[in-house]
Amino acid sequence: LFYWCRWCSITLYFIIIMSNNNTNNAMKRVERLKTHFVVSAPLLKNESSTTNNSFVERQETSFFSSPFGSSKHPDDVVIVCALRTPITRARKGGLKDTTADDLVATVLAAALRETENINANDIGDVVVGSVLGDSSQRANECRIGMFLAGFPVKVPVRTVNRQCSSGLQACADVASAIKAGYYEVGIAAGVETMSKNPMKWDGGFNPKAASVTNAQNCLIPMGVTSENVAAKWHISRETQDAFAAESHRRAAEARRNGKFKSQIVPVVTKIIDKETKEEKEIVVSEDDGIREGVTVENLAKLKPVFKKGGSTTAGNASQVSDGAGVVILCKRSYATKNGLKIMAKWKSFSAVGCPPEIMGIGPAVAIPDACERAGVKVSDINLFELNEAFASQASYCVNHLKLSKDIVNVNGGAIALGHPLGATGARCMATLLHEMHSRDASCKLGVVSMCIGSGMGAAAVVERE
Repeated sequence: LFYWCRWCSITLYFIIIMSNNNTNNAMKRVERLKTHFVVSAPLLKNESSTTNNSFVERQETSFFSSPFGSSKHPDDVVIVCALRTPITRARKGGLKDTTADDLVATVLAAALRETENINANDIGDVVVGSVLGDSSQRANECRIGMFLAGFPVKVPVRTVNRQCSSGLQACADVASAIKAGYYEVGIAAGVETMSKNPMKWDGGFNPKAASVTNAQNCLIPMGVTSENVAAKWHISRETQDAFAAESHRRAAEARRNGKFKSQIVPVVTKIIDKETKEEKEIVVSEDDGIREGVTVENLAKLKPVFKKGGSTTAGNASQVSDGAGVVILCKRSYATKNGLKIMAKWKSFSAVGCPPEIMGIGPAVAIPDACERAGVKVSDINLFELNEAFASQASYCVNHLKLSKDIVNVNGGAIALGHPLGATGARCMATLLHEMHSRDASCKLGVVSMCIGSGMGAAAVVERE
């Protein structure tokens, strides 16, 4: 009994110590997050923000981080495949008549071809990010897409929706499940058909939202939040147009130089002529939202869309788009056993809340948190894929984090390529990893990040192998 009591006392002591350490670490993260931004002034007519400058609420954080640092361990979660379809303009582009299940089938089939040593029966789950598709229908379409791609019936599928970060959240969900031991290999994907599923709000608004400013601010249109960021941090129209023009320039140059070929899966599909209704089979193999020769002068001619006298236009905001992406993750031991080429190690993930009325600053709080969880500094990162929801918020995040523009969206971003909401996270991961592998071995650490509607940011850190 004496030894048993002594063991219990020692165990309780260590539990208390660990609890205090965890609490202290959490408090340190909160204090650090406070320094990343000052909450905006009241932005809704006749409303005052309930969020003050001394408090930033962390709405939700989900993360995955390897405890083994930069060393290699059999239990590491690694990425062995990252691909995407072309991203095309909604209602006008090459994928405007392509269904979600066909897009899902295309990327899933391509992923299995790319990793032929994977036995499809080993796949523990397929998690698909999707935002605008009707929930139950989209889940069913993803199941149909699996079967069209030739997957066995035993492999399950589900969807996930964290708005613009859904494709990245799918990666994080699969990484977490592998680390938890639920399975050894899983697939993360993302899909969006904005031609067929435009952004809308079903039903009315809850009148109770008017009594809580943060709740009411969740209803602010995304373009207005862009104007809020621009106004609060004095990001000029010229700065935003210059950012957009550079995005197109980089993307056009990357396309001309074949930078995207290794990551793009051509889509065999049909296109319907609006006038004659004639169907024609086509192969879509390139992004079609990129515009050659875009200049600041061209963009300056466009009128603001969301606010009279504002600065956010159709030219310095992301395009509405169609597309899909896929990422295969597994345990390092599984990759080694099956002779799979490892692209990168998954190091960490973080989703962090920020004020809804300035939701675009999300990456500015998520990126430092993800880096801290990965045991690295923001300054250690060699390449960033930062989703360009709007030039205003992307400019703010780059400036606030003191990032070199030479390592951010080096092949253009969503302003040029497009932003198929549920697919963007997977698309960015594919673009990041293929670019990292085109560089010399010093390019080791990469980050994918984006802002999230209703006030959040998400970020993931990967280490190239």
